[in-house]
Amino acid sequence: MSLTAAPVALSSPMRTYALRLGPGQDLRQQLAAFTQQHQLKAAAIVTCVGSLTTTTLRLANQNGPTVYKGHFEIVSLVGTLSVNGSHLHLAVADSTGRTVGGHLLDGNLVYTTAELVVGVLEELDFRRELDPVSTYQELKVYPAAKPAPGQSGRRASPKKP
Repeated sequence: MSLTAAPVALSSPMRTYALRLGPGQDLRQQLAAFTQQHQLKAAAIVTCVGSLTTTTLRLANQNGPTVYKGHFEIVSLVGTLSVNGSHLHLAVADSTGRTVGGHLLDGNLVYTTAELVVGVLEELDFRRELDPVSTYQELKVYPAAKPAPGQSGRRASPKKP
């Protein structure tokens, strides 16, 4: 039996955002826009509940999308977000409780709501790099670049009217 070294893990304080998506919005596209808008370098989905009318997933070991039409409850959304590449998995249940899950693609349309909490890991930088074993662009975690002197490193909050 061979023992392997424990993986290196980096730590960071977490700041959170809470947001709601409305009817007709595309879950993945809105998360991508949010990630770009806030220039998130390292973030994760803390929680998501809601409903969809169309679910589009890439199922395990499949190349293309599988599309489901109907009414679905979001029972899980997990994954990492970064301007350098995100990786998200979604599980939904239909009206009989049948659950299906896979890689989140464009084409997941909100029915009534999607309530999300996103956690931002301010001292980390998620990047995607080619892994020679899997041959995929896999997560690589780096310490975030330190802000220049005189800069706080935090984005300013919008001013209240």
